[in-house]
Amino acid sequence: MRCFVSLNIPKQATKEINRIQKKLPEFSGKKTELENLHLTLKFLGEINEDKLKKVKSRLKRIKFKSFETEFNKIGIFSRKFIRIIWLSLKNCESLQKRVDKKLKDLFGPEKRFMGHLTIARVKAIKNKQKFLLELNKIKLSKIK
Repeated sequence: MRCFVSLNIPKQATKEINRIQKKLPEFSGKKTELENLHLTLKFLGEINEDKLKKVKSRLKRIKFKSFETEFNKIGIFSRKFIRIIWLSLKNCESLQKRVDKKLKDLFGPEKRFMGHLTIARVKAIKNKQKFLLELNKIKLSKIK
């Protein structure tokens, strides 16, 4: 089965994401459903049931009282081929490193981790320059 380690997003944050999604410039594609939003900390790929049990057992050992972050930036991965619109998050690296450490003998470390939420998947854009200009105008609110 295809697996990844992730955190669900609190309702207060999903309200802000919904507001941001409504302000996205016009594109053909799909906005991520609010109930499907998550912060991926580690992609595991295809694993069997035995390995999944080991992963769950090790991850249960990670303890933290709270996890504070905030939206840092709205962006895309590639200006040439715009396929994903994301929100980057601050302060995720420490938690991701803890996940890597617990799973180090089962999986290699993440090479290019960037804490982000995929808020839309793009199929096509009529005017890329206008799209990017409008995307950069979207203001992000702080979540308390």
